[in-house]
Amino acid sequence: MVRPKLSQRIPKTPSRSQMARMLRLHSRLASNNFPNCQKLSSELEVSPKTIQRDIDFMRDQLGMPIRYDELKFGFYYTQPVTSFPTIKVSEGEIVALLVAQKALEQYRGTPFEEPLRTAFKKITDGLHDKIQFNWADIGATISFRGIGNSSADLELFESLSRAVLDQHEVEFEYRKLESRRHEVRRIQPYHLACIENQWYLFGLDLVRRQLRTFALPRMRALRNTRNKFQRPADFSIRDHLSDSFGVFKGKARHKVRIRFDGIAARLVSERQWHPSQKIRRLPGDDLELSLVLGSLEEVERWVLSWGRHAEVLEPAQLADRIRDTGAVLASRRR
Repeated sequence: MVRPKLSQRIPKTPSRSQMARMLRLHSRLASNNFPNCQKLSSELEVSPKTIQRDIDFMRDQLGMPIRYDELKFGFYYTQPVTSFPTIKVSEGEIVALLVAQKALEQYRGTPFEEPLRTAFKKITDGLHDKIQFNWADIGATISFRGIGNSSADLELFESLSRAVLDQHEVEFEYRKLESRRHEVRRIQPYHLACIENQWYLFGLDLVRRQLRTFALPRMRALRNTRNKFQRPADFSIRDHLSDSFGVFKGKARHKVRIRFDGIAARLVSERQWHPSQKIRRLPGDDLELSLVLGSLEEVERWVLSWGRHAEVLEPAQLADRIRDTGAVLASRRR
């Protein structure tokens, strides 16, 4: 059996990670700064061989005009390339992309609106083939609404995300919720997460030698120290927040049981609130929700949001806090 030549083979569909790398490679090549495998591998945190395979794929399978300049020790485009080659996607993927575009609307009026729209336009500009949908107007059928969107500064977010990707230590001034002034923190940033429409940084506090959580809107005067660090291989944001109801991670282990009446019970049963949750149906339309949490602060606020439709059965500490808050609220009535 005669194997077809490389140029005759059916192009293999690149993975998401490879596609992301190739888009970054395209950006570097289009800037005419002659990147090479060594520099690109350091920037993208993969091996030089992986970079070479990506470049080979772009040249041989996608037909992009890439050549190596031996005098400048780097790759370049032999002719202008204005955009990445057309990406073939299915109708379902196009619909998903449009749904994602609608999701961006929850950031309307925030610092993230313009860069998100720019990024979305760059993606859709590469889709030239026409395709028909059964939906006459996707805008009339799907929408998103966010409440309490983050007020994080875009410039700070961009600098911080770059430090996380490059694994550079950062220094910034931070104001804790209970404090009236900012204090300097020096952090090894591990992870950025958007939780309930708020951006948080998770990283090692180099003074306290503990993993801490920081809300971006309470940061200022961020400085990238350029000092490299190695993120622990066993760090996992999912494991770190496994016993958290939001972002607060406590050292205790609380078994929480809450009873909801008919109206609230139906709403609670429709969502996954925590990985540890268990739901037990009670007589009538009531239900009991069980959780295992490391702290009680966030679940306390959540229980209060249900008003008289929620009753804390366990632990007593949480029930007492709810009762005390209710008494304070009642005393403020005029």
